[in-house]
Amino acid sequence: MNRLLNYLIEVWHATVVGWNRFFFTPTDPATIGFIRICAGTMMFYTHLVWSLRLNDFFGSHAWVTQESARDAIGMQHRLAWSFWWLVDSPTVMWTIHVAVLIVMAMYALGLFTRVTTVLSVLAAISYVNRTPGALFGLDQLNIMLGLYLCLAPAGDAYSLDRWLQSKRLGQPLPPAAPSTSANLATRLIQLHMCVIYFFAGLSKLQGSTWWSGDALWLGFANYEYQSLDMTWTAAYPLACALLTTVTVYWELLFCAIVWPKLTRPLVCLVAIPLHMGIAVCLGMITFGTVMLFGVASFIPPEFVRSMLDRQSRAGEGNAAPVVRVKAKRS
Repeated sequence: MNRLLNYLIEVWHATVVGWNRFFFTPTDPATIGFIRICAGTMMFYTHLVWSLRLNDFFGSHAWVTQESARDAIGMQHRLAWSFWWLVDSPTVMWTIHVAVLIVMAMYALGLFTRVTTVLSVLAAISYVNRTPGALFGLDQLNIMLGLYLCLAPAGDAYSLDRWLQSKRLGQPLPPAAPSTSANLATRLIQLHMCVIYFFAGLSKLQGSTWWSGDALWLGFANYEYQSLDMTWTAAYPLACALLTTVTVYWELLFCAIVWPKLTRPLVCLVAIPLHMGIAVCLGMITFGTVMLFGVASFIPPEFVRSMLDRQSRAGEGNAAPVVRVKAKRS
């Protein structure tokens, strides 16, 4: 009995230690800063596109009226907050839209990041709730990434906030200190991506074409989504079947094989042709790209800095002699 009790205590202790290490170990916010740039730019672009038919979607005579939108949402409309419910003037509509675009641009650039990230997410939710019929996976990924970035010091790396702070001090800043919230936000994005892929794989198993290996070819042959003529793949049925099977297995196993350091690079590399194939061949460029932004959460911060910090390191090297001269004069 004592052995069993001691064993359970050890298991509990190891679980708590592992949990704390996984979620709360301070980490460099470089990866979070990189995701902020990518996700913020995508959010800005996707809302900029609304400008082409803003009045048709949000005006007083919109294609889908506010009443119809509330009916589409159903009983949840009381919780589906949107500032568009309060807007009926074209002048006010355009003023709000331009203000939203400015805030989202500031979010992408990392200016007043703590505030603009939250405001951008709230604005994106408002657009989605007003146009439920236009809701797409792209919008859900935009909001998901933004929500988790609200928890992180997303402006501590590669941001105008950081650059302005450096200008005020008159010298380059060292890399931001490791942060617990940066790690927490990264882990939440990673876990969310695991859930997305796992259930995407399960849903594919409900379709007979994924079992027969015909799904990829049928997607290429569907003119509704076709942006690049891939019908020539009909001459290679075994290759189509193989790629179809690999897609299903990759999505189902992503949540398991992405964590070991040995398999993680391969898993992340496979995501590039998979999602770029969706983007280029099936016309879903923004969706395929934003999925890669989520996968980028698995990129180690040191790798991000090795790729993006070369110019800043050169700047610090040039500034160092100036600092030493000033110290001697004083």
